[in-house]
Amino acid sequence: MTLIGLSWLQTTPARPPSVAVVTSDRPLVEEAKQSSCSGFYRPGSQRRVVSSIREFGGVGDGETLNTLAFRRAVEELGRFGDKGGSQLNVPPGRWLTGSFNLTSNFTLFLEEGAVILGSQNPEDWPLIEPLPSYGRGRERPGGRHISLIHGDGLNDVVITGHNGSIDGQGRIWWELWWNKTLNHTRGHLLELVNSHNILIFNITFLNSPFWTIHPVYCSNVVVKNVTVLAPLNSPNTDGIDPDSCLNVCIEDCYIESGDDLVALKSGWDQHGIRMHRPSSNIIIRRVSGTTPTCSGVGIGSEMSGGISNVLVEDLNVWNSSAALRIKTDRGRGGYITNITITNVTMKMIKIPIRFSRGSDDHPDDNWDRKALPRINGIFISNIVGVGIMKAPVLEGIEGTIFDRICLKNVSLDCQGNRAEWQCEFVAGKSDNVFPSPCDQLRSNVSSLCLNS
Repeated sequence: MTLIGLSWLQTTPARPPSVAVVTSDRPLVEEAKQSSCSGFYRPGSQRRVVSSIREFGGVGDGETLNTLAFRRAVEELGRFGDKGGSQLNVPPGRWLTGSFNLTSNFTLFLEEGAVILGSQNPEDWPLIEPLPSYGRGRERPGGRHISLIHGDGLNDVVITGHNGSIDGQGRIWWELWWNKTLNHTRGHLLELVNSHNILIFNITFLNSPFWTIHPVYCSNVVVKNVTVLAPLNSPNTDGIDPDSCLNVCIEDCYIESGDDLVALKSGWDQHGIRMHRPSSNIIIRRVSGTTPTCSGVGIGSEMSGGISNVLVEDLNVWNSSAALRIKTDRGRGGYITNITITNVTMKMIKIPIRFSRGSDDHPDDNWDRKALPRINGIFISNIVGVGIMKAPVLEGIEGTIFDRICLKNVSLDCQGNRAEWQCEFVAGKSDNVFPSPCDQLRSNVSSLCLNS
């Protein structure tokens, strides 16, 4: 009877978005054979309660601050998490808000024409504790600003709609960075922590203050049919950054940003080593975009918890600093292993494939100088590049060998002295690669690359 008395309650079930579902726990190699990896997300029951943000006092005029309305809505709807779950609809309009948290068994649904706007007052993005695998804010010591949309310890969360938008209005944050007046690390547009069974589908993300989509310590995460847009000069506006996550699917996404389109991470130096939360079983498929300063897919540089079992395929990158990049450094420790990258097209790229080192980027002076990363099993095939400004640069780290670097069917249109590869502290094999690779990749030991 109490439920009937709630004016905002609707009991018509809301069906989950239509994505392919896998009914058994297949390993990554089996999932990769499918046309979609979206089965990593497994829908629960239909949402039994559906409401609109308007029914919690929300006003979509682009000026009224709706932080309390969003927080009240999630708090009230969260009571139905064990009763079939709930859905919050955001109608057409411009819904200005500060940070708010999501809840379990919950769908945030943005209707066509709906735009969630991030407040431009930093006080509406409160400070929270740093992530334990980073030990401090990524940009500044101490705490960090919370993301605009946030969640911790959740299960079965869907963010979707009729291609509505979430706009962080990040320029004020970029200016703090440019002007060197930033006191604490900027907030992400969306961050989910310690959460399981996440679907982000058919949504546009705009103008994030910092990394755009950041799942960290999560499992079974699907990001599909998502567009991420930020000015190409905006600092550190990575598109999608899985961080110490298991079973992640990123597919059919378009990204323009001022940093990596997709970056895989797993913690920073001694803090990541101590926590030892790897990123593993990750599929990145049919991603397109441009970034003038960074890479299409980057692995690292924060990789101290380890990164393994990654498939990247059907990647299309243009007008970018790099298409593929592995970033690490002395002090990182950890490992990068069993990485398969295939079917990549690139156009107007400065350095198509790059292994980089020596950024001297550490959380504090307590990092371990003896902690060297281990890189083993990088399989790269079916790569076509035109307008390439320089041949690949593969720089390992003295004291450790980047081993089993295997390239096959690679054609890069770079001419003259720009066609000479640069390699150091790497070992592997190549087959049908143009321009001719460095001697370190001409091993006659065919068993090095049996999996390529």
